[in-house]
Amino acid sequence: MREISLLLAYEVTAELEMTSEVIETPMAEMVAPTLKGKKLVFASVLRAGNGLLEGMLDLVPSARVAHIGLYRDHETLQPVEYFFKAPHDLEDRLVIAVDPMLATANSAIAAIEKLKERGAKTIRFVCLLAAPEGVKAFTDAHPDVPLVTAAIDERLNDKGYIIPGLGDAGDRMYGTK
Repeated sequence: MREISLLLAYEVTAELEMTSEVIETPMAEMVAPTLKGKKLVFASVLRAGNGLLEGMLDLVPSARVAHIGLYRDHETLQPVEYFFKAPHDLEDRLVIAVDPMLATANSAIAAIEKLKERGAKTIRFVCLLAAPEGVKAFTDAHPDVPLVTAAIDERLNDKGYIIPGLGDAGDRMYGTK
């Protein structure tokens, strides 16, 4: 997941505005390209989002990090929030929310709503794998938030899992059930 998150990070940041800054290297002064504006915020939807977060921080190590603790109630398929911590000035930053799986999109929609409540205005969402139903639900709920994914699978099953999918990304990453 870390490797593919580097590719996803490249894709979601490819069109960011750049500026130049004079820096001092060990040999001489030079003009270096830097991201324009305030540092990005990567918002990881816990806990599986951390698998994408690590690779993205490899590409943009100066980014700030937000954590959104959500889990899916397996009966209702609705998100349950248990934690939220983010930089205080989200309104002035690009926020890139990350969660590997976009199945029903309920958790992703809730995460974006929470970020907007905290003042975020420029948001993007990155996932590894999506279901068509999740893409539709997400884009219907947040048409202003671009979605970047590596693949869109066939469908959801009756339990809200992506088919063929990968199973539960957090459980696969951390060896839990």
